[in-house]
Amino acid sequence: MMKFNLNKHTNRQNAFIQVLLFAAVTIVAAACANIGNPSGGARDEDPPLFVSANPPQGALNVDRTRINITFNELVNVKDAFTKVVVSPPSRQVPKVSSVGKRVTVSFDSLTPNTTYTIDFADAIEDNNEANKLQGFAYTFSTGPTLDSLRISGMVLDSRNLEPRQGILVGVHDNLNDSAFVKTPLLRVAKTDDKGQFTIRGLKEGTYRVFALEDKDNDYKYANPEEDMAFYEVTVSPTSESVEVTDTVYNDLGEVDTTTNRLRTRFLPNDILLRTFNSQIRPQYLSKYERIDTTRVFMKLNTRTKDLPLLKILNPEGESLKDAVIERNLTNDSLVYWLPERLVHTDSLRIAATYLRTDSTGNLSETTDSLRFYFNRPKPKKAKKKDKDKEKKISVEDSIKAITLDVAFKSSQQEVNLPVEFEFATPLARLDTSAFRLETLVDSTWKPVKGNFILSQRDSVSPRNFKVEYPWAYDTKYRLVADTLAAVGIYGKPTRPISQEFTTKKEEDYCSLTFNLSGLDPDIPTFVELLSGSDAVVRSEPVSNNTVTFRYLAPGKYYARIIEDFNGNGEYDTGNYDLQLQPDLAYYYPKVINIKKNWDKDEQWDVFAVAIDKMKPDAVKKNKPEQDKRKRNENNDEYNEEEEEPFDPTANPFDPNRNTRRKTGAY
Repeated sequence: MMKFNLNKHTNRQNAFIQVLLFAAVTIVAAACANIGNPSGGARDEDPPLFVSANPPQGALNVDRTRINITFNELVNVKDAFTKVVVSPPSRQVPKVSSVGKRVTVSFDSLTPNTTYTIDFADAIEDNNEANKLQGFAYTFSTGPTLDSLRISGMVLDSRNLEPRQGILVGVHDNLNDSAFVKTPLLRVAKTDDKGQFTIRGLKEGTYRVFALEDKDNDYKYANPEEDMAFYEVTVSPTSESVEVTDTVYNDLGEVDTTTNRLRTRFLPNDILLRTFNSQIRPQYLSKYERIDTTRVFMKLNTRTKDLPLLKILNPEGESLKDAVIERNLTNDSLVYWLPERLVHTDSLRIAATYLRTDSTGNLSETTDSLRFYFNRPKPKKAKKKDKDKEKKISVEDSIKAITLDVAFKSSQQEVNLPVEFEFATPLARLDTSAFRLETLVDSTWKPVKGNFILSQRDSVSPRNFKVEYPWAYDTKYRLVADTLAAVGIYGKPTRPISQEFTTKKEEDYCSLTFNLSGLDPDIPTFVELLSGSDAVVRSEPVSNNTVTFRYLAPGKYYARIIEDFNGNGEYDTGNYDLQLQPDLAYYYPKVINIKKNWDKDEQWDVFAVAIDKMKPDAVKKNKPEQDKRKRNENNDEYNEEEEEPFDPTANPFDPNRNTRRKTGAY
């Protein structure tokens, strides 16, 4: 008969229960000690909602200078100084602040019988998630009527069609050209991240429309260095009632109900402004320096037609007519190679006579006395123990010190380009007959068939030369020259020259042809081929609605076409004083991927895509965030009478295209 020790069994049970209790307590304690974010559902992505305002939205006969606007949650006003725009503008900017759910706008004073609009753009955001309230505006009137008309549109950069964010857009009812220069804009707005704008609170009437990068906050085009745009035709704002359909979807994304309602459409809503910089700058000497013993450098603030006249004040007081000038095409960056007699003069005083812009904005002749110094490094005294270690100057180094260096651009040669090379100094003499062009045939260098042309690359670069020849594919060439083929202005001759280079294979290239349609045949045009960074790779004129780019490297390309009004083959900016619009640019809306040894043809209907949709996103620098615009259902004025989105249905969308850039001197 088995006997059980009940006390021992009970003790084991108690011990087991204690272990379970201890484990449970440990788990609970660990859970309590683990501090984390409790699950609160999905992230809040809704912007603040407008609740009320004091005075109310659209109030009349307002005489108080403090406006309170209340929202449904805690809010902040971000970058109020740059984003919030009050119209009509005034020199004394209203103070904008936020506390809790309230935004306050404080004016110093108000003009009687005036409609005021406070455009917050996307400055208002909620306190927790920083969700922005897009396009919110508040309007009131200090008189018995509220001016409620609006105009809207878009501002793009004329050269690259980038949406211009934060640009001031305004109107004048004074239609004279001088109004934009002399008086502040009448009513204003700012563009959002898509370049879109809406000017509110307009009366019936006729207006001119302008855009301005208002750097000095004076609301007028008083600074020619500011980017600007002007609309060539006047506009008269109107409104009309249109029927729209609202669609309600169920939880499954299916259409639940549809209702029709009337809303107000404000016109015009398709104004396109293209900003440009006139490149008009005050002319003055902005920088000068002694580069080394042989060169002095001068930098002018802007392009000029006339070069400065230089005269040595010490030691001889003579003209510097015999200096060799190296310059850029706009003559605002100048390098003067000094005559040999001045190379050893460490301190030079030069009188520079040139045209400088005076206080009245006119060019007048002036003379500046300029000092140029060169501090020669003092030779270091070698220690006795270092003298034995001094490296002897080699024969090669000795020859190099007394001869003229020649540098070639590349050993890999494009078949459609000349060979380019550069001498270390300008030349006093060049013997073209001393140069020979050879090709490698069966391991032997032989003279090329036919003639090659050796010449200076251009008129502004005296040290740069080129060799032109109908290069064959996949061929080795050699340019050779005898000793003394060239002599520099400081008497140094060249050593024998022998430079080998190889042309690319035919299959290394590809070509691209655009067959264009929609162009005005009376306007010259050219196409720019672009890289992925929107930089110009090549440029070719359009002929018979066709343009071809040959000898291209394989890769991805983009393209834009320029309407070249004066036919000079270059993009020209605008000039408000002459009422000239800039040359107009249009983008090919897709990337072109070209493979090795391909000839690709693309059909390009230039105006098949709306202008604000032309530029591919991949090359856009200003990429707006997704539109998260939310409307407040409790605000009828803001919800029912909102302006139409900038999404034109008629192409091409470009009103300026019918008012072409005027011809004339530029």
